[in-house]
Amino acid sequence: MIEWFTWLQVGVAVLAGVLCLFLGLFGRVPNDLTMGATALVELLLVGQLVVSIAAPFAGNTASGSLLEFYTYLVSALIVPVAAAAWALIERSRWSTVILGGACLAIAVMVYRMFQIWTVQGL
Repeated sequence: MIEWFTWLQVGVAVLAGVLCLFLGLFGRVPNDLTMGATALVELLLVGQLVVSIAAPFAGNTASGSLLEFYTYLVSALIVPVAAAAWALIERSRWSTVILGGACLAIAVMVYRMFQIWTVQGL
């Protein structure tokens, strides 16, 4: 995996999470900014999926368990969609907080996926 892309994903997910948590705690309902931040996290995860499928063809194979890697990836792809759908249905400030929590959880998942891919002996 490409290290700078991983750090880009982690940074965007953390910024989106902090933004959503901040706005949610100050009473803002989900808006274009929070939905856009969550959509950007999802878009980067789709990029991660494409890279992880193409990387073995370029000779870059995973060091750890591919089952664990793809379990994290599929979970990370589902979480923002589910959180955004719930936020759009509920339209409360707490749903904005949930969006923030989802983005922060994805930051941890992306870092763990990077470790599985690159670090030997996991």
